[in-house]
Amino acid sequence: MANNTFNDTDNLRYLQLLSQTFPTVATASTEIINLQAILNLPKGTEHFVADIHGEYEAFQHILKNASGNIKRKVNELFGNTMRECDKRELCTLIYYPEKKLELVKAKEKDMADWYQITIHQLVRVCRDVSSKYTRSKVRKALPAEFSYIIQELLHERTDDVNKTAYVSAITDTIISTGTADNFIIALCNVIQRLTIDYLHILGDIYDRGPGAHIIMDTMRSYKSWDIQWGNHDIVWMGAAAGNDACICNVLRMSLRYANLETLEEGYGINLLPLLTFALDTYGDDPCPEFLPKAGSSGEGLDERSRLRIARMHKAITVIQFKKEAELFEKYPNWKMQDRELLKEIDYKNGTVKVDGVKYKMITCNFPTVDPKNPNKLTPEEEAVMRGLHSSFVHSDKLQRHMRTMLAHGCMYAIYNNNLLFHASVPLNPDGTLKEVELYDGKRYSGKELMHNTGLLLRSAFQQDTDPKEKAYAIDYFLYMWCGPDSVLFDKAKMATFERYFLTDKEPQKEAKGIFFNLRDNEKTVDYILDSFGVTGENRHIITGHVPVHVTKGEKPVKANGKMMVIDGGFSKAYHKETGIAGYTLVYHSRGFELVQHEPFTSADDVVRTGADIKGTTMIVEMSTHRMKVADTDKGAELKRQISDLKNLLYAYRHGFIKENR
Repeated sequence: MANNTFNDTDNLRYLQLLSQTFPTVATASTEIINLQAILNLPKGTEHFVADIHGEYEAFQHILKNASGNIKRKVNELFGNTMRECDKRELCTLIYYPEKKLELVKAKEKDMADWYQITIHQLVRVCRDVSSKYTRSKVRKALPAEFSYIIQELLHERTDDVNKTAYVSAITDTIISTGTADNFIIALCNVIQRLTIDYLHILGDIYDRGPGAHIIMDTMRSYKSWDIQWGNHDIVWMGAAAGNDACICNVLRMSLRYANLETLEEGYGINLLPLLTFALDTYGDDPCPEFLPKAGSSGEGLDERSRLRIARMHKAITVIQFKKEAELFEKYPNWKMQDRELLKEIDYKNGTVKVDGVKYKMITCNFPTVDPKNPNKLTPEEEAVMRGLHSSFVHSDKLQRHMRTMLAHGCMYAIYNNNLLFHASVPLNPDGTLKEVELYDGKRYSGKELMHNTGLLLRSAFQQDTDPKEKAYAIDYFLYMWCGPDSVLFDKAKMATFERYFLTDKEPQKEAKGIFFNLRDNEKTVDYILDSFGVTGENRHIITGHVPVHVTKGEKPVKANGKMMVIDGGFSKAYHKETGIAGYTLVYHSRGFELVQHEPFTSADDVVRTGADIKGTTMIVEMSTHRMKVADTDKGAELKRQISDLKNLLYAYRHGFIKENR
């Protein structure tokens, strides 16, 4: 032990602070023993998901069944000692205990016997999934009302002749006191929580599907998770911060997919003024190009409702183009003034000029657009936007959810030698990192670009930010959504106008950035990993954002296994396009497995028939040895803590610090 540790005032002060937590040689030694033991536990299971897009039922089911891990453990534990149908019933009970209990009680004649058998089976499963963790961590996961009982059942066995009667008495009493249902529900929830050690969401909780707010409610109560913000999350964050162009985009996409639940029921956004304005302004317009998208919630609506949504959809889209143009004019350094296409319409000939080429338009019916001043809102449009702005910035639940986004997320993360981000790292044509201007003329690339982008966006929600910087940060959410060099977009343009109003496919193309063309190149991936400081033999980039088209033969694993793209299309609107219904990447103590999901029907179907969500598991990479906590980032931190505690022991034993007995 080097004495210079104790000649350094700061080091000695740190050890004195540490001594307040561990005041004696005995307490410090005990903690060293504890941490050293933890290092030898198996690595906890990490789950990675991306691009959930409001599909809350499928997402929640994946959390409940741990992407098939619970079924695998049940099969391993009970093997041929249980019939397949009974194992399926047990899994369903673990996923949906409340609903399954109702069905069981409706048909089971001897509930006391069923309770006895089921409780013992659940305890075996719980014992298995908790075996990776310390007793302290398991204890923290237990519900207070049953903590002591569950601990006793986990650590005592019926095959111990001295404890057989003791264990049997516990289960008998649970049943006789009428608490069996609540106990089973609590035990099932513990199994769910302990099967997944940590959850990574690689962006895009929002848009398309009906329950983004439900997903956010779920995550607010979830213990261990992070999120790398996606472009659809960012546009909602911008809307919550008060960016009117983002508000318009959020509304437009919600109407495009007939997804009004999140807006109205989730966040209490008042859409009545928009509806009134749309009916007054576009009452004679059939708006065929604005009808809800195929595969969306709009397919179940009657014609009158679909038409109302289409007119609201067109109304907010036109306002969006105007509000976006305001920011493109305000920030010429964004180089996006070519997207002000309302100025390029030739009403006489029914054409629009895009990138210097004239195209025939589907319609030129824009009653609120003044050809002499096309980007100016009418007084009625101004009134609609004032109301919508107020609804978004004063929605308590939306603001809470955005605070959750800020607390658990940012632009990227490095976790156990894996670099996580949603979409892209902007690159030059030669594959080097591209510099991008952020605020006040400052330019960044790679890791610094990601880091400083996150800081800038956070400043939009902070009260102590310089007002000028805060105003820019709020505006910058739009650039993050659709800017050519945005790390969340990285395309030449967002062709929203062209998709609505042109039949010609050429101007609708959105040329992807260099990153997307080079991400299958192992050297490029290694270069990016090096630039972010990601080390280790088995290192990877894990992203989402661009759906993997399985039906066209595209593979999610790229660059010789170093790049994994796990957007498999959770959104129902993408199922036909991708051919599947999402991916989950599972990183357990033996390596990586990629689970490819089939479409999820409903929780009721699972409970009633036992038909779990179907998935195909692909082994991506297996470790030569079973990884332990010592092999992880957490292990590295624990080793640093052990080193500090050993220094504290030295300080106690050599009189630098006095024990507080």
